[in-house]
Amino acid sequence: MSNGNRRPPVFDEFDPKWLTGQLTTGGYRFGALAARLLPTAVAAGLATPLGATANFASPERRAMIERHLRRVDPTLRGMRLRRAVQDSFDSYARYWIESFRLPYLSKRAVSAAFVEDGYRVLLDALDGGKGAIIALPHLGGWEWAGRWIADRGHPITVIVERLEPPELFDWFVDLRSKLGMRVVPLGPQAGSEVVKALNANHVVCLLSDRDIQGNGPEVEFFGERTTLPAGPATLALRTGAPILPTGVYFTDRLDGHLGHVRPPVPAEREAKRLRDDVARITQDIARELEVLIRRAPTQWHMFQPNWPSDPGYPQFSSTLERDLPKN
Repeated sequence: MSNGNRRPPVFDEFDPKWLTGQLTTGGYRFGALAARLLPTAVAAGLATPLGATANFASPERRAMIERHLRRVDPTLRGMRLRRAVQDSFDSYARYWIESFRLPYLSKRAVSAAFVEDGYRVLLDALDGGKGAIIALPHLGGWEWAGRWIADRGHPITVIVERLEPPELFDWFVDLRSKLGMRVVPLGPQAGSEVVKALNANHVVCLLSDRDIQGNGPEVEFFGERTTLPAGPATLALRTGAPILPTGVYFTDRLDGHLGHVRPPVPAEREAKRLRDDVARITQDIARELEVLIRRAPTQWHMFQPNWPSDPGYPQFSSTLERDLPKN
């Protein structure tokens, strides 16, 4: 038979972004597989060489973490500052190695490596029946604490930023779902979903030291003005859920973690306007975050510009507060 009338197949134009996305997702998958298969001590030992490589290969991130570390400790100079920067990269590498391994560890292994300081504060908050808002900085290995809380039977909901490509975001959602967390993407439905979770007496984890969407109130944070997310304060005022500032720290022990829960931040209506109360409470949260970060500055994984004076600080448009249901 003749093929003279058959048209050749048509292929879409090559998209470099698609290839980059596939390589990125594949890299994370490979890293997760390697971390899972390696013995614990060997996997842990990779943090230092990986951190050193990232430090050398990322001069912009190195400069940014230097700025942030000196905000936390203005006395850092010279060799002390360079050592602190390297420790920050090592800590970040450890975070990823442990996160990749965490879904496949037994409940007993997770519990044995975790020391709690303030769990009673969380239990008292949940006894109120209105849920609990865990306000976290990007500090240490917070997902280890999330797994530990879920293993104790507490429903836990987390808000996560959408990532590109979508396949990478889906992979991260699956990773955290395996830890027992309910994942809610940041977006138009996030506010109502979180309110439902708090009404069902869930623990809700909100990373609160970076205003991703740029709609938060202006606060003083480590001696300089910036914005922080309005979500924790707004949710507390609208649901009655307490805000518990919390830090999760790496310890020197293999796989060791310390979860430290601070007393609740007062969150009552005082001003005529909701936004004024949100600004006041968010400033109180900022002071609590400073306390938590100062305990271990090199475990603060803030490699992005976070103050308007930082090079590359973005100009955001905001949706989070608008998306929360109105009373």
